Amino acid sequence: MLKYNILLILTFIFSLAFSQSRQELEKRKLQNEKDISYTNELIKKTEKNKSDSFNKLLLINSKITNREKLIKDMNSEINLLNSNIDTKHDLISTLNSDYENLKNEYAKVITFYYKNRSNYDRIMFILASTDVNTAFKRIKYLQQYSEYRTNQVNRLLETKAEIEKQISELETMKVEKQQLLKDQQSEANELRKEKDDQSKIIQSLEKQKVELRKKLDKQIQLANELQREIEKVIAEELSKASKKGPNVFQLTPEEKKLADNFANNKNKLPWPTERGVITGCFGENPHPVLKGIMVRNDGIDISTTDGSYIRSVFDGVVTRVFVIPGAHTTVIIRHGNYLSVYSNLSEVFVKQGDKVKTKQSIGKIFTDDDKSVLQFQIWKENVKLNPQDWLASSKNG
Repeated sequence: MLKYNILLILTFIFSLAFSQSRQELEKRKLQNEKDISYTNELIKKTEKNKSDSFNKLLLINSKITNREKLIKDMNSEINLLNSNIDTKHDLISTLNSDYENLKNEYAKVITFYYKNRSNYDRIMFILASTDVNTAFKRIKYLQQYSEYRTNQVNRLLETKAEIEKQISELETMKVEKQQLLKDQQSEANELRKEKDDQSKIIQSLEKQKVELRKKLDKQIQLANELQREIEKVIAEELSKASKKGPNVFQLTPEEKKLADNFANNKNKLPWPTERGVITGCFGENPHPVLKGIMVRNDGIDISTTDGSYIRSVFDGVVTRVFVIPGAHTTVIIRHGNYLSVYSNLSEVFVKQGDKVKTKQSIGKIFTDDDKSVLQFQIWKENVKLNPQDWLASSKNG
């Protein structure tokens, strides 16, 4: 029984961890499914363009990434279920062993009771006592014996009920596992189709290498211009520092508190768009068509629906609004010694010096043909940060 109690405690702890891990996996799975569905909406809008577009390729690449994450999370969930199923088997085996031991013990109790079942025998057992103290002990013994027998029956019933409960839970897990395996196979089939589409578009776009190279050069030029403007803003802010040295933002107590709050919200910041998928990642990435060419991204590209409103990811002050021909309007918001940058806006609702709140609309996305892409960056003083490390994994509007 001790082994059972220990195993029951371990099972409870494991089940709690299993439940928490599975809830997190289910949450991520749901978000990936939403992202895939939304990406499909965006891809449909590119289909008015009869030729394969570069933007369509980026969207398909994003969908493939999300599909792979979805399959990976499903696999993790299946592994969790397998571990829990194994634990259930061990627990049921221990319970069955305990149940057999209890039955054997109870059989002995019943046999003993049958042999000593007569009230006369019970009375004679008490009357045969040599003194009152012995008689009292024998009465107490018979009472304890009766209670023991009743407890044995209760333990048998409780153990049997626990076995039935664990078997029921085990069967439920097996059904869930089978469904997950089916879903995983279905997602794998979709992934193969998407990779086929990806290959076909790449083959089509490879015929446009000269044009793609020109677009890339233009993109690099615009990215460099944007970075120069951002660095100019940072230099201006740093030049205001008179006490803390030439390379440190001078913060008021209010700004210091704002910066600390911003830092504490890492992985929790709301998205700058209500809906969107990442089609360009931070850092150096291989060009999806031009082999051997790496493309630098100082932030992330978020593809969204045309006409979407762009929102501030945190409380702050608008420190600059400027236009770069070809990259449209950019808004920079300062959050203490952090900066958030929003580029490719068609309209802007704020001006330099305005205080803004979290999720406040600051403008609308610019739409060009079949794409509406926000270039979003986060800086800490003069250091570029990966926005994906700061935005919440779940987009909840």
